[in-house]
Amino acid sequence: MQKPNKYLLILLATLTAYVLFEYYRPKPIDWRPTYENDDKIPFGTQALFKLLPDVMQPSAIQTVRLPIYNFLTETKFPARSNYLVICQDFKADGNDLKQLLTYVRRGNNAFISAYDLPDSLGKVLGFKADVKDPTKADSTLRQNFVNPPLHKASGYNFFHDDGRNFLSIKKSVGITVLTRNARKEPTFIRIHYGKGQFFIQNLPLAFTNYYVLDHKTSDYSFKALSYLPALPTYWDEYQKQGRFDEDQQSIFRYIRSQPALNWAYYLVAFGLIFYAIFAGKRTQRIIPIVEPLQNTSLEFVKTVGRIYFQQADHDNLARKQIQYFLADVRERFGLNTTVLDKEFTETLARKSGASMAETDELVHLLRNAQKSISLSEFDLLTLNYAIERFNSINTA
Repeated sequence: MQKPNKYLLILLATLTAYVLFEYYRPKPIDWRPTYENDDKIPFGTQALFKLLPDVMQPSAIQTVRLPIYNFLTETKFPARSNYLVICQDFKADGNDLKQLLTYVRRGNNAFISAYDLPDSLGKVLGFKADVKDPTKADSTLRQNFVNPPLHKASGYNFFHDDGRNFLSIKKSVGITVLTRNARKEPTFIRIHYGKGQFFIQNLPLAFTNYYVLDHKTSDYSFKALSYLPALPTYWDEYQKQGRFDEDQQSIFRYIRSQPALNWAYYLVAFGLIFYAIFAGKRTQRIIPIVEPLQNTSLEFVKTVGRIYFQQADHDNLARKQIQYFLADVRERFGLNTTVLDKEFTETLARKSGASMAETDELVHLLRNAQKSISLSEFDLLTLNYAIERFNSINTA
């Protein structure tokens, strides 16, 4: 019975130990601000998303997983509706903003809560939301509503927010301040635009699970959202999760989204690579050395020549040698060998680099051999010597 591969056993044992360790160890709190409506972590928005339908009754809440432009141009809307965005950075290009402005101008409402807002949107609506000077950071800074019925005596402290960001109002007409911080700086404003309204707020942490479920701050998000009329509401998740919802998630995308599974994926991948490198070297068969084929043409020619010479067929051998030599001259120098005259001799000497005397002697021997009725052994040896001397001069 074949023994199991020790490298494979080590890989499986390592993977099993890692999975068990990840499964049983206490899960650290994930403080990433995702603002995703299916995240239970402190800075997700699952709590608000589940409670919002009770606040907006009898209107429905629908999740949007398309870019603003695609959604607003491809969707058939009711007469009036709300568009709600809560994210870290509100990313919208010119086409997105054009459609969003048209949507609000026709009598709908857009609620946007984000730290970073496009300058192009601020120029149209009359506000600025740059990230402010870090020296103004103050995590103890409290927020409060301007409207007396919503005002809270102690205010609201979102201490995970550094408190340095606020909205700068560039025009006074059509803009109402809804909340201010303790420095009297606007942090939540309402802007009338056409027949509809924009609600701009730059403290999205206030809408996360941590503060929605904390009794000290739980009512802030619902007071802020109470400014929206009870209409069908579209909750934008594209800004945070992209196009694909849970039903469209591939296995690989789900693995990459889970830190423990992501590390396990890399561990398996690198383990297989190491296994292929180290185990493969020890199990592959020895590659046999294949000797290259040898060129035996020269040996064949020598053998045939010896047979002719041993049979004393000097005339036949000499004429074949003349025939092959002239064929070689035609191929190498491009000369016509039908007539071996003076012009042929001069051209051969010039192209081959041999002296005129040696070339003339060789051509003279070739002519005489062609005219002879029979060639002797002496004639064969003389002709062979002349051809070899000519070839040696030409290849030198």
